[in-house]
Parts: sequence; C-alpha cells; structure tokens
Amino acid sequence: MARTLHLASGFRALALAVLIVADVVGRAFLVPIPGTKEIVQTSVVTIVYLQGPPAIHSGAMLRTPMLIDALPRAARRIVTTFGMLLGLAFLPGLLWGTWPSFAGAHRIGEYEGEGSLRVPPRPVRGAIAVMSALGAPACGWMIWLDRTDRPVDGDQAPGAIPRPEA
Repeated sequence: MARTLHLASGFRALALAVLIVADVVGRAFLVPIPGTKEIVQTSVVTIVYLQGPPAIHSGAMLRTPMLIDALPRAARRIVTTFGMLLGLAFLPGLLWGTWPSFAGAHRIGEYEGEGSLRVPPRPVRGAIAVMSALGAPACGWMIWLDRTDRPVDGDQAPGAIPRPEA
C-alpha cells in the first residue's frame, strides 16, 4: 500500500509540474490557466501527506542518516524507537484534530478560492486524516520490526542505495 501511495503522489507531482509549466507559458501569452494557484495550494499538501506512510516504511521518517549511522547499533535502535513513538503520539492527534474539519467541510460543501475556480478542501483534509490513520500503525509496525531484528533501514526500501558499513 505504501508503494501505491508513493506512486500516486509521484503522478500527482508530475501533473502539478505540467500544470505549473503550462500556466507559466500561458502567462507569457497573456492566457494563464485559471485556478492554478488553488490547485497548487491543495496539491502540495496532499503530495506531502501521501508521502508519509512510504517515508515511515522506508525508515526515512524522523531520521538523519549522518547522525544515526555514527551511533552504535543499540543506540540506533533506541533513537529509532523513540522517533516511531513520537509518530505514534503525533499521528493519532493529527487525525483527531483533522477529522472534525473534514467532516464539517463535507457536511456543508465547503469550497476555497474565489473567481474562476473554487476548490473543495475535502480531498486535502481527507488525505491528512487517512494518512494519519495509516501512518500510526506503520510506526508501530516499524517498532516491532526493529525489536524483532528485521530490517527497518532505508537501505532496504525499494530503490535505495546501500550505504557502506562504518
């Protein structure tokens, strides 16, 4: 599922890049694409949150390789566990804080933006809520993998370049 989210965010980023280039070219000919600002504004937040679970699963969330790799294995496990515990505390809180605004926006049919394009905030708030709900169990899973000596390093993630052991 994390790979699917990663792929979805990549395609959304690509579409966003095409939209921005088209808008810039259009502005050169005095024909900008209406609503580009609103679409970019909501898309960036959605892309970031779609990257949450893949970042957690790859071991890259809350991790600074230069510092972590300098630590002995036992200290590395403690730091990794602490980071994932922070995620376990933060993500349910984010879900708890986001869900009422998502439900309220859905209930009243809220839109943002004025003029040519009005964008509903529901998809963005929904992405934050869903990714928070998926991210918290991912943090717990990563703690379990670390405690059972299974790989949690970003080196085991698909497409990762292995770092030399120090």
